[in-house]
Amino acid sequence: MELIVSIFVKSWDVMAIMAPYLLLGFFVAGVLGVFVPVSFIETHLGKRGLKQIIKASLLGVPIPLCSCSVIPVTASLRRHGATKGAAISFLTSTPQTGVDSIAATWGLLGPVFAVFRVAVAFITGCVCGATVEAFTHPEKDVSGGCEDEHCPSCNPNPEEHKWKQVFAYGFGVLPRDIGRALLVGILVSGLLGALVPADFFTRTLNSEWLSMLAVLCLGIPLYVCSTGSIPIALAMIGMGLSPGAALVFLITGPATNAATIATVLKTMGRQVVTIYLISLAGCSLAAGWILNRILTTQLITEHVHHHATETGSIEQICALLLTGLLISAVLPRKKKSCCHEH
Repeated sequence: MELIVSIFVKSWDVMAIMAPYLLLGFFVAGVLGVFVPVSFIETHLGKRGLKQIIKASLLGVPIPLCSCSVIPVTASLRRHGATKGAAISFLTSTPQTGVDSIAATWGLLGPVFAVFRVAVAFITGCVCGATVEAFTHPEKDVSGGCEDEHCPSCNPNPEEHKWKQVFAYGFGVLPRDIGRALLVGILVSGLLGALVPADFFTRTLNSEWLSMLAVLCLGIPLYVCSTGSIPIALAMIGMGLSPGAALVFLITGPATNAATIATVLKTMGRQVVTIYLISLAGCSLAAGWILNRILTTQLITEHVHHHATETGSIEQICALLLTGLLISAVLPRKKKSCCHEH
């Protein structure tokens, strides 16, 4: 019984810290999802060149697209003249971050980590896209389609009021898609905090590079959404993992998973998959090494402790609202949404 209480308390602490930021992020994500249509992305990325790769990565960082629309949008970019490099750039940066993920990272891991994570998402998108474009020849891809009638990015409804779509998408579609992963991430954080000794990683993986390589191997095949991975990374840091190794997990977990790899393999070929994984792995390890020179585990734990002690009635109310929103989102419903935050 004592263990269950400990898990609940630690999980609730994480929920209370990130709830205000996450609710704000859902709202901003709704605004972006409604007012930045897919046609805008296609117009500005429908040409070849390094400039398009940079624009693809830059747009992919904040824009929330549903999980089944990311691939069709990429295929549409290819039909309009975008190279494989631009496509990979968009696919790399988009799942790593989103406005809700950025806000939650800021709340849980601090502003330095959050800003660095955004910069890394953009840079890795550019590097992976440029590498793919340099070593492959453009080919025409087969497009897909999104059948989610509630996704404003894929199916804008001019007859429905814009702000109604904002709340429907930000607090309906997105939570339904990432709610399960986010709840699991928070519970895993509580489990790790309650069950695993605080010095676990320092005792078992006392080498900086060994720990980053181990997390890299864990993150590549594992599927975690960009927001749901944050509390897990926080718990790892609490057990002695370096901030750089945690960043490697936050990069590879959302950006590389079985579904993404399978899709890239099918639409762009084995060569692109190989280049994509190698370049992303190299970028994540380099980013982790740099972050360890900037940020220490102690600074992050101090940030967490400060926010934990500062959580008051507002944070608790936000945590209750977020809990209700997520539980409602994961309950079975008649029509399954395909929308997904990166």
